[in-house]
Amino acid sequence: MHRRDFVTHSSAGLALAGLGLSGPGSDRLQRVGIQLYTVRDQMRKDPERTLTALAAMGYQEVEFAGYGSNKPPEIKAMLAKNGLTAPSAHIDLTDLRTDWQATLDRASEVGHRYLVLAWLPSEERTLDHFRRHADLMTKAAEAARKVEIRFAYHNHDFEFIPVNGTLPYDLLAANTPPSLVQFELDLFWITKAGHDPLAYFAKWPGRFPMVHVKDMGPKQEMVDIGTGTIDFRTIFARNRTIEHYFVEHDQPADSLAFATKAARYLTQLTY
Repeated sequence: MHRRDFVTHSSAGLALAGLGLSGPGSDRLQRVGIQLYTVRDQMRKDPERTLTALAAMGYQEVEFAGYGSNKPPEIKAMLAKNGLTAPSAHIDLTDLRTDWQATLDRASEVGHRYLVLAWLPSEERTLDHFRRHADLMTKAAEAARKVEIRFAYHNHDFEFIPVNGTLPYDLLAANTPPSLVQFELDLFWITKAGHDPLAYFAKWPGRFPMVHVKDMGPKQEMVDIGTGTIDFRTIFARNRTIEHYFVEHDQPADSLAFATKAARYLTQLTY
């Protein structure tokens, strides 16, 4: 985060105030990223052209959700060509259970600093399953640490639905060591589940180095960032330990138009 000079930028600040983007502080996001699942169709057709377009929008970071047919050296070259970094990538349970060392090797080659478990199948959401997942995540994180990669878990809303009086998300957090297992908080899904991101930042301090920036409309639908009900300004201001902010939309009508608007909003937002 950095401070803007008030005198030099006062006119710009007034303009942003008219857009409802200026806040009581003058900090801005230093880097803005995007989860590439948002633009998965474009990535499948032409990854290099897509990365070039995202960089032109103002994104500095991307988070992968698979590499398609591209090999790690090709991915690394495309990122370098466009001045992008990929601090994180999503993985699934198969990667953990059958292909973990190879997954770590690929991640190291691309240059990821985080690998994030993205999803748990519906048939594996009992409390016993969540306890086993916590053990698996801990072992995976131990192996990842040896190659200087950190492990994290990405939520949806099902982790916040009580099972026999226990919130699975809390079970995962309580049964994994903070020194090894981190969390990537999806701001849309936790809000949709009726929980406050700020409460979780306070409950598990220092465990949220990444967030998914997604906005929610009046019918709990995903909407363009900055047009919904999630108070990003307060969230960003209250948690200064977030390192990476990844824009995402699961089903955008026009993914590139969504990405363009999201980058514009977040690069202008002050808090």
